[in-house]
Amino acid sequence: MSPQKASQGARKATGPAPRIQAPPPALTRRLADSLRGRPWRPIVLGAICLAGIGISIYLLIVHYEPNLLICHTGSVVNCEKVLTSPSSVILGIPVPIFGVLYFIAMAAVCIPSAAWRSEAPWLAWGRIAAVVVGMGMVIWLVGQEALVLHAICLWCTGVHILTFIMFLIVITGWEDTGYAQARWAD
Repeated sequence: MSPQKASQGARKATGPAPRIQAPPPALTRRLADSLRGRPWRPIVLGAICLAGIGISIYLLIVHYEPNLLICHTGSVVNCEKVLTSPSSVILGIPVPIFGVLYFIAMAAVCIPSAAWRSEAPWLAWGRIAAVVVGMGMVIWLVGQEALVLHAICLWCTGVHILTFIMFLIVITGWEDTGYAQARWAD
C-alpha cells in the first residue's frame, strides 16, 4: 500500500478533521481595524526618532568637545570641518539642538498609535508640515556641505537619511491617519 493511500485510510478511520471555531465578530472587527492601517509606521518612526535623537545629542556634545569626534578627517569626508564651520550654527544656536528638538517633536506626533488614529486636522497637517520643514532643513544643510564647505560629515548624513526616511513614511502614510480616514470614509 502506498504511503498516500495509508494516510487517506487513517483519516477515514478517525473521521473528519475537527473544525476550528471562528473568533467572535467583535474580535474580528478589532483585528481588522488594527491591521487596516500600517501598524508598523509608529514602530519604525519610533526607532528613527530614537536614532535621530542619539546622533543629534552626540553631534551636540562634539560641537562643544571636538576631541570626542569619531570620524575620518580626509579631504571630502571631514566631519570636523563641517561641525566647526559657521554653517553649524544658526542664529547662535548649534544645529544639533534643532535636530534633538525636531526628533523629540516628531516622536510626540508619530510614535503613539493614537496619534495616527487621531481625527484632529491640526495633528495630521502638522505632521506633514514638520516633515516638509525637516526635509527643507536637510536640503539646506546638504547644500552647505556640498557647495560651501566641500566636505561631508558622515554623522550628519546619518541624520539626513533618517529625516528622509521619516519624510517618506509620513507622506505615504497619509491615508492611514485618522483624519484622512474620517474625512474620506464612505
